[in-house]
Amino acid sequence: MDDPPIYISMPRGVNFGWGVCGIHLTLNLADLVRVTYITDPFTLEDIGDSSQYERLSSLWRPVDDLPACRDLSETRCLDHPVLQAIEGKTLRPLYMKVKAPRVIGYTFFETPFLDPDQVAWANDYYDVVAAGSTWCREVLENQGVRNTATVIQGVDPALFRHESRERTDHRDKFVVFSGGKLELRKGQDLVIRAFKVLQDRHEDVLLVNSWFNLWDASLMTMRFSPYITFYMPKGGYFHAVSRLMEVNGIDPQKVLTLPPLPHARMPEIYSNTDCGLFPNRCEGGTNLVLMEYMACGGAAIASMSSGHRDIITTDNSLPITTLKAFTMKDREGRVIEQWDDPSLEEIVEKLEWAYHHRDDLKKIGRKAAQSMEGYTWRKAAEEFHYLLTGDR
Repeated sequence: MDDPPIYISMPRGVNFGWGVCGIHLTLNLADLVRVTYITDPFTLEDIGDSSQYERLSSLWRPVDDLPACRDLSETRCLDHPVLQAIEGKTLRPLYMKVKAPRVIGYTFFETPFLDPDQVAWANDYYDVVAAGSTWCREVLENQGVRNTATVIQGVDPALFRHESRERTDHRDKFVVFSGGKLELRKGQDLVIRAFKVLQDRHEDVLLVNSWFNLWDASLMTMRFSPYITFYMPKGGYFHAVSRLMEVNGIDPQKVLTLPPLPHARMPEIYSNTDCGLFPNRCEGGTNLVLMEYMACGGAAIASMSSGHRDIITTDNSLPITTLKAFTMKDREGRVIEQWDDPSLEEIVEKLEWAYHHRDDLKKIGRKAAQSMEGYTWRKAAEEFHYLLTGDR
């Protein structure tokens, strides 16, 4: 541990991808080099694990404790390299502007369009912009960001691993899992429409969903779905999801809606399902929920699109390969997003095949788990360690 220290400035939390990423990258980097952790104040509940909480607390330093530059009062002057989370397509650091010997940014965004002024700012500010997927890096390069890298997220192998164990729940059902916050980009409208077809064909089906979304703005993008009627009345999350299902012809008795759960509970959920359905339209990263599902031996039906392409193959999943352009426009008719729209017909076809080939799903799940063994937070930390210090 004689390496020069580094700063890491990232979110923390157990119920959203950025938070999980921030926790695990910080802890794994701290195994390689001395780390100062800069993030919002946090509690044990935010972290979810007492040992991780204690360790992160020992590394944490408030932003206000960092020295401001004399000539730039809102910029912090740091004496060592820094890794910063980037706030989406703005390419701006999430917490603070800095002057440091080396500045590495880490970003996930879901748009092929970047503002030229933001690109110019990023080229001046960062030494390297690392993207969470090959697709995301290609967008950066195509839009003019000069120094880029790809660093794929990891999976915690102590928690998400394939185990041969008896299923304990819903053993008389064919269970489909769908995860990720409820929004148009994640494709839950396609899940609802496809599951309606499956439900009408087979009595013994169940949809387990983990869709809780803290952000109303992204939730309301579901209004633009061409596949479902979007109706989620006020009165509580479970009631709202139940009504969404009902108005789209799905029997609420065939749906299990999960609350936000501790990360450690998810392997148990995954192991009690037959397949996962991930018809996501765009992923700036590799979709952490998908990776964790596969690591637990889950057979995933997933769109061969954007960040998914880094991790799914015809051997370790059931890829949805028929895609068409999905365009969102503003009120003036200008294109603001362009994603891939997975074929509803192919999704239904893959679900029907999965229903009739459950032993084959287990084989695919084993290959999925094996393929995820190569993606760990330690590996991601080592790649960032090299970008920050040049030391392998």
